[in-house]
Amino acid sequence: MSTLTICIVTVFVIGYLCIALESLTRVNKAAIALLMCVLCWTLLMMSPASFYPTIDSGSVVHHIAEVIEHHLGDAAGTLFFLMGAMTIVEIVDSNGGFNFVRETMKTRSKRKLLWRVAFMTFFLSAILDNLTTSIVMIMVLRKLVQSRGDRMIYAALVIIAANSGGAFSPIGDVTTIMLWIKGVITTQGVISEIFIPSLVSMVIPAAILSLHLEGKFDKSQNLPKAEVSQFTKVQRDIIFWLGVGGLIFVPIFKTLTHLPPFMGILLVLGILWTTTEIFHYNTAEDDTMAKRVSDIMSRIDLSTIMFFLGILMAVAVLQEVGVLTAMGEGLNEAFSGNYYVINGIIGVLSSIVDNVPLVAGCMGMYPVAAEGAMAVDGIFWQLLAYCAGVGGSMLIIGSAAGVVVMGLEKITFGWYMKKISWIVLVGYLSGMLVYWVERMLFF
Repeated sequence: MSTLTICIVTVFVIGYLCIALESLTRVNKAAIALLMCVLCWTLLMMSPASFYPTIDSGSVVHHIAEVIEHHLGDAAGTLFFLMGAMTIVEIVDSNGGFNFVRETMKTRSKRKLLWRVAFMTFFLSAILDNLTTSIVMIMVLRKLVQSRGDRMIYAALVIIAANSGGAFSPIGDVTTIMLWIKGVITTQGVISEIFIPSLVSMVIPAAILSLHLEGKFDKSQNLPKAEVSQFTKVQRDIIFWLGVGGLIFVPIFKTLTHLPPFMGILLVLGILWTTTEIFHYNTAEDDTMAKRVSDIMSRIDLSTIMFFLGILMAVAVLQEVGVLTAMGEGLNEAFSGNYYVINGIIGVLSSIVDNVPLVAGCMGMYPVAAEGAMAVDGIFWQLLAYCAGVGGSMLIIGSAAGVVVMGLEKITFGWYMKKISWIVLVGYLSGMLVYWVERMLFF
């Protein structure tokens, strides 16, 4: 490994640590990711000929420009997909589309509420995303559960169910979105083979947590409906089904047209945007601007988008200099190509550090093969989708869902690690065992 390669890896590792320790450094991880990206590419440009010895020295700079554009194109597909999906969810939420969730959850039984929370979060996360679903469910729980001790248990279950639900859906988690857009997993493959392991990884922790809850709440909590604009109930229902139904339709659109997934998202966003503008014709003028999509888009978390851009482009540098390939070969040699062990370790790591760069790194470490474990919908890629998604629940800082719940409910790292982490590990390993049995019996 050359000195310049060591410098690039060092910058990446330091940046990675700063991202993982964001709560201590209090520097937004998006800023660190962007700095890390630019510094890594700048270091590569200091001696480009050493990384591309077969290319003429006069054209190597032009070649790197083309390489950057290629990687940027791959990253842009993911970023536009996320921006479109986030906007669609914001439109539905801001117009009262999720009121039905509040009504569905009402019950006096603590254990009934736990199972309703578990399954509602699990399936909503598969359709929307684990971050948005976690926020919606925590807001609902605040209306239903007054006891902080009980609510912390429910909140922990929200994290587990959101990450498990996102793992089996191509649009439920950023990591599965990345793998799906890359083409290493298909909609049919990941749902048919990962659904049951993901469900097991949620049901077992939910069953254990239910042992900590007994009795009923003092009285039934009536949830007030969210304030919405002057839309009628029919209009709100139309917006909900256009948004959520559109997200479900995106994988079908990709299959039918063979266009990139972000094109399907833009189609759904365009239809939903046009519909809301038409609905606003009959509302008060001072109300329209507060709910219009142009205003909603200004509330999209651009720092998250910038973080993904920085991470994906920084990982691309490691791929270009051959570091990821070397790491992949090293893991294969160390564990004799046992993909269950390799992905199991990746899942545990995803609870410590962000799973986005981990998955991005794995996509660069391992080439897609025509057949075998590395083929499309092969054991490696499906296990990676499961382990990176579900494994993030082991620590509260291991996923976007965990971080947002930690902030909303003020759950401490120590409490979660002591009370919840071992429960998640049991579910995580049980899901992997179920996947192994599936492969042995049916595939």
